[in-house]
Amino acid sequence: MIRTEPRRRGLLLAGAALLVALCLLAGLTLLGGGGEHHRRLDGPARTVITDADGKTVAVLTDGARTVLIAGAKRTFAEPGSTTATVTLTDTVRLAPRPWHAGAEHEGWFKDWFAKARDSREPDLLDTAAQYLPGAPDRRDAQGLRYAGAATYGPLDDDDERQATADFNDYLGIDWTFPNGRHNQARSDFHGSLDCSGFVRMVYGYRSGYPLEFKQPTGRALPRRAVMIAEDGPGVSVIANRHRQATDFTTLQAGDLVFFNASPDRGPQIDHVGIYLGLDSTGHHRFVSSRKTANGPTLGDTGGTSLLDGPGLYAHAFRSAERL
Repeated sequence: MIRTEPRRRGLLLAGAALLVALCLLAGLTLLGGGGEHHRRLDGPARTVITDADGKTVAVLTDGARTVLIAGAKRTFAEPGSTTATVTLTDTVRLAPRPWHAGAEHEGWFKDWFAKARDSREPDLLDTAAQYLPGAPDRRDAQGLRYAGAATYGPLDDDDERQATADFNDYLGIDWTFPNGRHNQARSDFHGSLDCSGFVRMVYGYRSGYPLEFKQPTGRALPRRAVMIAEDGPGVSVIANRHRQATDFTTLQAGDLVFFNASPDRGPQIDHVGIYLGLDSTGHHRFVSSRKTANGPTLGDTGGTSLLDGPGLYAHAFRSAERL
């Protein structure tokens, strides 16, 4: 047993108190084990957890369930439509409830985070990649194809891809939502996902975010891109100023990005995608399901999948939300 003389013990306690006071003044609070601590930041309000070496372990945004967690390096690519790739060392996972300051001391978060930080299960971005061109089919124990390369929708009489393919159309199953609304799967849309259907598949059906149909309540993911942008849940990280958004400093992987790709039809949001991050050329790349590419893509068929630069979607980029 190590004994400490009373005077020295008093000095040590005073030093510890001073350290805690300095941390509090800096917005920094020590966590339990491993020398981890968390810092409160603004724009948007969030908690950043770092390890003893100062490396970021996780980013948790007030009011959002998506959490950025440090993980193994992986690369997203679609060689058939772009030479650019996106390499990330973070995973994007869905917490069981929205974050708020101080939640790191609550049991629900401690239990979830202990499992999430070491999880090797596909994250939200891995799940999104399971619908890209060439992605292999995946089936559950009952034989239901729940993943694999998706199309956008069948051709109409004008040889244009039809929208309105939701997650249950891809699956080929009817779906009743908590509000009692029923959506019957259409056989000609089987295997298809439009832009919001793709987001609802990734975040909702596959990852457990609540879904709704018809009138949005703000508590679940509604059906259309404009509803998700204006009436859906989550936290705004880039506000819609009804003009091209060019400041990307608040974005992080997994954020939903919104576009007005047809401004001649009015200022309304008409497209949604998922932000991936900086690609191998230094540009901000996203993944979405599009008519011109006939399905989910992070490539450049029918318009570059970039938020910056001279392309269609860069000019159409309006806002971003963090679920």
